[in-house]
Amino acid sequence: MSKSLKRVRTALDAAGVPAEILEMPGETRTAEQAAAAAGCALDQIAKSIIFRGEVSGHVVLFLTAGGNRVDPAKASIVAGQALGRADADQVRAETGFAIGGVAPLGHLSPITSYFDPRLLEFDRVWGAAGTPRHIFPIEPNTLLQITGATLADFT
Repeated sequence: MSKSLKRVRTALDAAGVPAEILEMPGETRTAEQAAAAAGCALDQIAKSIIFRGEVSGHVVLFLTAGGNRVDPAKASIVAGQALGRADADQVRAETGFAIGGVAPLGHLSPITSYFDPRLLEFDRVWGAAGTPRHIFPIEPNTLLQITGATLADFT
């Protein structure tokens, strides 16, 4: 088991969430790929979009429904700072995950996170589990709670 996958499993276990992490036969790097693999609606994918806070210098995570796009202007207002592009090295250094497999939890450092209300419209959503081939199903209110994310309008 990879270190990234193990961190996600450990975080789920620590939160008391018995989510089953599934290895898919193909890649799940994009929301479209993950939805096809899970056999669910695109918006049931809780995709992790990372920006760099221009004031804090740290990454900020936006968990959004797979079909939604994060609006940078709205996201900056929500985050209380201008947001810029986080490069792959910074994403890996702060989250412990490579782009395309950033999980909503199990990060190396605490991360400021925001949660798309659209995800709450489903009984189950799917999150990345730290690799480009692993995902897990979870009830969205549980995901909101265990990530410590703030519910916000940023799409």
